[in-house]
Amino acid sequence: MVHAQTRNPGYDRPGMGFAPAVLDAGAFTVEQGLPDVSEDRDGATTTRLYSADTLLRLGLGGPLELQLGSTPWNRLATPGGDLRGRGSSSLGLKFARPAGDSAWSWGLLGSMTFTDGSRAFRADRRQYMLGLEVNRQAGARQSLGLYLADARAAGDSSTLALSDTVSVTPALSAYLQLATLHPSHAGAGQLAGAGLAWMATPRLQLDAGFNHRLAGSASRWQANLGASYYFGD
Repeated sequence: MVHAQTRNPGYDRPGMGFAPAVLDAGAFTVEQGLPDVSEDRDGATTTRLYSADTLLRLGLGGPLELQLGSTPWNRLATPGGDLRGRGSSSLGLKFARPAGDSAWSWGLLGSMTFTDGSRAFRADRRQYMLGLEVNRQAGARQSLGLYLADARAAGDSSTLALSDTVSVTPALSAYLQLATLHPSHAGAGQLAGAGLAWMATPRLQLDAGFNHRLAGSASRWQANLGASYYFGD
């Protein structure tokens, strides 16, 4: 999906999980939600959350990458009125080695989310997360992915997601994803999703995706729009 003119290893958007590859030393990307939207329903009450997530990734050299995240704009639409504010910041470190000639690649991502956001959009305690992404190149145009994550804060939560990504053209890819969520405040939930990622230029990716709840504790639906840009050789 990435043109040969750059050494862009790919983006962490879209979908759950992340790219099991790190940026070269000094290279960085900006990945921006435009925004992402989710809807929840509790009885007759419906709420929608609009979030413009921002992720900055910086290659540190070797197998390491630094990540800085934030949600500078949020809007929660409720029957009683709208809430607006900034989400909390996060700091992460990714570890991934080049896949070489192997069909398998993997990476680890650890992050800490602070409590500096607006009261309506932050947790009461810092959250610590460790994620594992494993990909297998099943063919010239198909990649299979497994994502596992465990988060610790006031309560524990975990995520398991399986994905199937197909290159429709050299610049356009499509993916399907199934996920099981175990939030700390409720029982398990399942959702299914699909999306597209288009390399508009060798450095600019545009993405769109949609998730729908299948069962249990998950957002009724989620819609994702984003743009990512690579700064590097």
